[in-house]
Amino acid sequence: MLNNNPSAARDGPSSAYEILKSYDLPVGLLPKGSTGYDLDEKTGKFSAYFNESCSFSLEGGYKLKYNSKINGYISKGRLSKLSGVSVKVLFLWFNIAEVTRNGDDLEFSVGIASADFSIDNFYIIPQCGCGLNCDGETKKSIRSPFVSSI
Repeated sequence: MLNNNPSAARDGPSSAYEILKSYDLPVGLLPKGSTGYDLDEKTGKFSAYFNESCSFSLEGGYKLKYNSKINGYISKGRLSKLSGVSVKVLFLWFNIAEVTRNGDDLEFSVGIASADFSIDNFYIIPQCGCGLNCDGETKKSIRSPFVSSI
């Protein structure tokens, strides 16, 4: 298992964001502030770490919440069996179970529903508290397909 320890010399990706890119996934799937990661290259088991939990709102009425540790399995264009990431749709919280890249779209599955978003929405790393609107100007707009899917 690889552990992202800044004092350890190693070859390969040096951050959780670089791991995402190496598996053809956009860096904006994780919020800013990852302190490290674990990756078992044989099984694809992947964990990303943060100093604390994080939440923020996105245009379109979504609120995202990340635990201080996110777990799942990573493969080319896919994060599966996710835990530690949830989305609020209307008044309910749903765990995001899987993210799959289909060309220029990302499909997010919450178990009972799924929604597609343009990958362009995820090239910018969101910040805890303010998401993509930290300087008063929203970087990308995300429409609300989950609402119509439930």
